[in-house]
Amino acid sequence: MKLTQANFAASAPGAAREARVFYFCGPDEAGAHDAAQAIVALLPPGSERIELAGADLRRDPVRLADEARSTSLFGGARYIFVRTAGDEACEAVETLLDSPVEPCPVLIVASAATDKSRIAKLLGERGDALVAMFHPPDLKAVAGTVRSVADAAGLRLDTALAERIAKACSLDTRMARAEIDKLALFLDATPQAPKTADAQALDAIGAKTEDDGFAAVVNCVLGGDLGRLSGELSRVRELALNPVGLLLAFERRAAQLAQLAARMGPRGDVQRFVEGERQARRIFFRDAPDLAAQLSRWRERRLERLVERLIALHRELLANSQNAELLLAHGLTEIARAASVSARRRAA
Repeated sequence: MKLTQANFAASAPGAAREARVFYFCGPDEAGAHDAAQAIVALLPPGSERIELAGADLRRDPVRLADEARSTSLFGGARYIFVRTAGDEACEAVETLLDSPVEPCPVLIVASAATDKSRIAKLLGERGDALVAMFHPPDLKAVAGTVRSVADAAGLRLDTALAERIAKACSLDTRMARAEIDKLALFLDATPQAPKTADAQALDAIGAKTEDDGFAAVVNCVLGGDLGRLSGELSRVRELALNPVGLLLAFERRAAQLAQLAARMGPRGDVQRFVEGERQARRIFFRDAPDLAAQLSRWRERRLERLVERLIALHRELLANSQNAELLLAHGLTEIARAASVSARRRAA
């Protein structure tokens, strides 16, 4: 079956009962991740979680089917959670589908992939599989999600504050949930004893606006501005920005670039295309110059490699949280240098 963000919530309970393989894709990686977590919440309580990476499955395509057929050490329910990029796990999924043994639930979150990918085509017409495509939400939609999450946590937010949180998190609902959790803890709010949050409370927990936090360094790195890089990395340390949160902002921008590049096509004129997107209000007018510069540097195979590098860097940060700041600075420096080289080649 195929779903989108418009009908996913209503169809999720039935899909959790009927499907065994779930594929979440689209340029809104945060939305795809949230959807996967919604399915997890519908699985039997206490299920054992097995995490696999798409790169590992590309090297060993049989591993997914082997894990899906295995039973838990303690005899309980289990499920497999796969993070992948594009179609790197396609052969593994084909092997899984060829297995005569019913697998445990397999959830695949694929960045830089759409419902036209090879994996999506394998699963889309199957009754025991789900393909869900998620497009980037607008500010109003994310602010609505922020208010819903806040209500569940015992926080009362007005629209302006919900929009501020959404902007500060680059419209990433995963980061917004973390901000709500911090705010609820700070105000000692619970569903049984709700509290009203205001801008002063949000300032107190150190929430940064997008402009004060992520946007400047994202544009500096992806634009290959080596002259500003040292200062931006210093500012990241001074503001104590969360490394994973900052990297999520890069992943979101890379997903946006992938979506724009797909609409533009390989031979499209970048400046003309971006101006058309701005006039159609599909991109924010202040972002247009940076998006044009980044689309010029990151296209086709270079953009695919950027997505792969960001995913690998994300895994490195999660595996070595003590050195996350150092790993992030090193990874962003590599990306900025690659963007700078690309700009010089185009200018030559």
